[in-house]
Amino acid sequence: MNKRLILVTNDDGVASRGMEAAIEVARTYGRTVVVAPETMQSGMSQAITMYNPLFLRQVRKEEGLEMYSFSGTPVDCVKMAFDYLLRDEKVDLVISGINHGSNSAVNVLYSGTMGAAIEGSFYGCPSVGLSLDDHSAEADFEASIEWGKRIIGDVLARNERLPLCLNVNVPVGRPEEIRGMRLCRQNRGFWREEFFRHEDPRGREYFWLTGAFVNSEPEAEDTDEWALSHGYVSVVPVQVDMTDYEQLKHMKNVLHE
Repeated sequence: MNKRLILVTNDDGVASRGMEAAIEVARTYGRTVVVAPETMQSGMSQAITMYNPLFLRQVRKEEGLEMYSFSGTPVDCVKMAFDYLLRDEKVDLVISGINHGSNSAVNVLYSGTMGAAIEGSFYGCPSVGLSLDDHSAEADFEASIEWGKRIIGDVLARNERLPLCLNVNVPVGRPEEIRGMRLCRQNRGFWREEFFRHEDPRGREYFWLTGAFVNSEPEAEDTDEWALSHGYVSVVPVQVDMTDYEQLKHMKNVLHE
C-alpha cells in the first residue's frame, strides 16, 4: 500500500482547509504528491493556461509527502504532475478536493474540482472529486475525510487502472449524522443568474454575479441532489462523452446525410 502514488489537487487553493483534509485521506493509502493552484480557481472547469507563463514552487516536503503550489488552473496542475513532475512514475489515483461547496447536478460542468478529476481520468488514472456541501472556510471536514477514505479504499481495492471518474459529494453533518451512501445520477437543473450593478468612486460601472440553482426534478429520488438533501453521500460516475444519443436518433429524420 505504501508504494502507491496518490496525486492531490483542488480548486480552492493550496492553502485551503479542504486541501489538508484531502492530504489526510491520500496519505492513508500511500505516498502523496500535491500540485494545487496558488490561488482560488473555483468555476474554472477544464480551463487551461496558454498565453501566460506558469510558476511552480515547492511549499512542503516531508516523508511521504511533497507539496507544490502552481500558478495555473486545476487542470494545469494535473497536466504539470503527469507530464512533468511525475512523468516517469505511475500515479495510482487522483484526488481532487476536498471542495468547499457541493459539485452536484450541473455544477459538475463548472467545477474546477471536477475539471481536475476528469483530467486525471484522461491519463487512464482512476480519479475522484471530493466535495463537502459547505462553503464555509471553517467547514468541518471530518465526515468528508471518513467517507473519502472509505470510497477511495474501495476504488483502490479494484486493482485496475481504468479511467474511472467519480463525483462524490458529502452533506453537512457530523460523521454519525450521515445516513449512508447512494450511487446515483446527476440531477437535472440549471442556474438562474442575476447581475448586480454598482459604481466605483470614479463612476465606472461594475457587476457582481450571483444566482440560485433551479432543480428541474425535485421529486426524483435517484439523483445526487436528493441524496445530499436527505443526508446521504452521493456518488455519481462521470463520463466526458456529451453526445445526446436520444437526439442523435431523432436528428436522422431531420438532417439527411
